[in-house]
Amino acid sequence: MTQAQSKIYVLDTNILLHEPLAFLSFQEHDVVIPMTVLEELDHIKDSKKDVARDARVSIRALENVLADASPEQMAVGVMLAGLGSKEHGPSGRLRIYTDLLMEPNKQVFTSNENDNRIINVALDLQRSFPDQAVILVTKDINMRLKAKGAGMQYVEDYRTDQLIDDIKYLSKGFIKVPGRFWDGVTDVDSQTEGRDTVHRIALTQLPELYINAFIIDEAKEFAGVVELIDDTHAEIVDLGVERLMARQAWGVHPKNIGQAMALHALLDPHIDLCILTGPAGSGKTLLALAAALEMVVEKNMYDKIIVTRSTPEIAESIGFLPGTEEEKMAPWLSAITDSLEVLHGQDVNTSGSLSYIMEKANIQFKSVNFMRGRSIQNAIVILDESQNLTASQLKTIITRCGEGTKLIVGGNLAQIDSNYLSAVTSGLTYLVEKFKNFSGSSTMMLDGVVRSRLAEFAEKSL
Repeated sequence: MTQAQSKIYVLDTNILLHEPLAFLSFQEHDVVIPMTVLEELDHIKDSKKDVARDARVSIRALENVLADASPEQMAVGVMLAGLGSKEHGPSGRLRIYTDLLMEPNKQVFTSNENDNRIINVALDLQRSFPDQAVILVTKDINMRLKAKGAGMQYVEDYRTDQLIDDIKYLSKGFIKVPGRFWDGVTDVDSQTEGRDTVHRIALTQLPELYINAFIIDEAKEFAGVVELIDDTHAEIVDLGVERLMARQAWGVHPKNIGQAMALHALLDPHIDLCILTGPAGSGKTLLALAAALEMVVEKNMYDKIIVTRSTPEIAESIGFLPGTEEEKMAPWLSAITDSLEVLHGQDVNTSGSLSYIMEKANIQFKSVNFMRGRSIQNAIVILDESQNLTASQLKTIITRCGEGTKLIVGGNLAQIDSNYLSAVTSGLTYLVEKFKNFSGSSTMMLDGVVRSRLAEFAEKSL
């Protein structure tokens, strides 16, 4: 590859916080890290923020690469060959750019903000290497706008870990067959196993199937779930629309076929990970809590319910709230207590019922920040508002789940509060796609707003 064909990528600090080893992901192209980025990592690594660990990992990784390099080599670039994965490992160079020494007349931005200094570096490289594409990579949307306005020709989000290009391609957890199911499926081998009927069909008839995917038809006559899949055939358990809609948990009955399929997955003891996506008011939290209470209190399948969620300010603000950890978490988990009140709103003594159920089901409110290092056994973990978490943060929580633990993850990709995440880069999207072919997980996108006609109109019109 000629020098003109290779590219120069300038990384912003948030890229290394999002993925600490991101500088190894650009294959044959060169990577430039401005000195300002190292300064920001230095400030973050000793802070109490949740990303402090990622900053330390990134600094150690950079030190391993550059430890033996001379100042002259660091200015020109240190070869990255031999690092990363064997198949797609990097072969370009890593360079630290001393932007603090840049001549004032070369700086487009004169204010000393960190973002401006990083953009100045990218602009200076663009002038110095006119034959090469210089690309500024940042997850900060406003910084991308500023860089474009200042004259950067190429500005991108970090897409190496992006699994889909558009949210419309995200797995819904079910496949809707046009018309009647049996009109399109002719080659089938059906067998009765206990109470269930299992259909074995060729994948050529339904090529988009994956494990634990639900199948429904437009005629509302067939409902099934993929139990087993191989290279040529799939085995589908016939659930029956009426039987599916008749399921209930803790007095909650599904109001549409989407909720019915979600409830089936939530109550399935063979499913270790349930992912619920969909708009506000579609019933994600209520269904998760009802199923959890059913399995803990009525069926004694688990010992306790642990409820946690992500909020952008939680790392900074939780310490200023009074009381124990659970009392501090209460304002953030009001959606759970609201759902509990709905489930027991008809009781003679609602507050007494809530206190009894909280104790009987051993419901614990925990902060995401304190999940690291734990090993949770024989429990149901409900993770709410997960759209604001990165893939690495979700990995931290999932790897805490020990033997006999069921994880229920809920989130609305239309309500992302993070400055650096979008619907396609959210950890929730990553989780849905990565676990699509895992036999112990099930995904369901709830698309009907059932909270009220007011909420439904607002979801469609505002």
